[in-house]
Amino acid sequence: MAGEPQDDCLFCKIVDGSVPATIVRETDTTVAFRDINPQAPTHVLVIPKAHHRDAAALAAEAPGLAADVLRETQAVADEEKLESYRIVFNTGGGAGQTVWHAHAHVLGGRGLAWPPG
Repeated sequence: MAGEPQDDCLFCKIVDGSVPATIVRETDTTVAFRDINPQAPTHVLVIPKAHHRDAAALAAEAPGLAADVLRETQAVADEEKLESYRIVFNTGGGAGQTVWHAHAHVLGGRGLAWPPG
């Protein structure tokens, strides 16, 4: 069920504290932590605490929570002192999503070419 923790979800386990992560910010509705395989000097994931499969599901099922996630990407960028940065939501396996819990990547600290990969 949307919003409910999933026993097999890595990010749900980070939210409940059973899997460690380097947390950089936490609010009532979101958690932000460093990516274990960073693609830039700053690479932080911002996730909703409630489980939603991907960004599309999050937007459809909980638009206020989607706004919380996006607001936190700015807070992360501010704390990391990023003048410019990229926010990425991978939605679906073909787009590179590997963890089926909505999440935003905040990438910065180096030039980011376009188009990406």
